[in-house]
Amino acid sequence: MITIILGPPGAGKGTQAILLSRRLGMNHISTGDLLREARMSDTPLGNQAARYLDAGTLVPDSLVSALVAERISKESTHFLLDGFPRTERQAEDLEAISIKEGQRLAHVLFLDVPDDEIMERLKKRGRTDDDLEIVEKRLSIFREQTRPLIEYYSDRNILSKINGVGSVEEVYSRIISILS
Repeated sequence: MITIILGPPGAGKGTQAILLSRRLGMNHISTGDLLREARMSDTPLGNQAARYLDAGTLVPDSLVSALVAERISKESTHFLLDGFPRTERQAEDLEAISIKEGQRLAHVLFLDVPDDEIMERLKKRGRTDDDLEIVEKRLSIFREQTRPLIEYYSDRNILSKINGVGSVEEVYSRIISILS
C-alpha cells in the first residue's frame, strides 16, 4: 500500500509524514532524504544524482523515479511518500512502479495551505533555502509542476484535500480522520 502526501513547500508534509509513518507503521520515503543518501552513496544512481545536486540543478524525473523504485523494491509493503511525485511524469512512473512491485496506491493526501501562510511559516523556519526570493520560486514551481497532480489524483478518486492551516496536532487529527 502506498500513501502520498502532497503540498506546497512549508505545508508540513515532512512533519505529518513522520507522525503518520510512526502511527501507521509505514516506511517514510522522503525524496529529499533519498537524494541526499544517493549523493553520499557510491552507486550508479547515486553518482548520477550527485552530478545534478552538485550543479544545483533539478534532478530529472526519470532519475528520481528510478531512486524511488529502487527503495520501494527493498522495503516492506507499506510506504508513505513525501516529495514524490512532483510532476505528472513522476506520477505516471509511480503507477508503473506500483504495478511492478505489486503495490496499490491507496491515498493521496493534499495539505492545502494558502501562499500567505506558507510565506509566514517559512520566514519563521529560518532555513537558508527559505529566503523570500527562493520561497517565491519554489511556490511558482509547485503551482506549475505539482498542482496539476491534484486534478490527476482527484480524477482517480484517491485524493483527499486537507486543510493544512492550524497546529501540527490539528492537521494530524484531520488526516487521521480521513484515513480511518
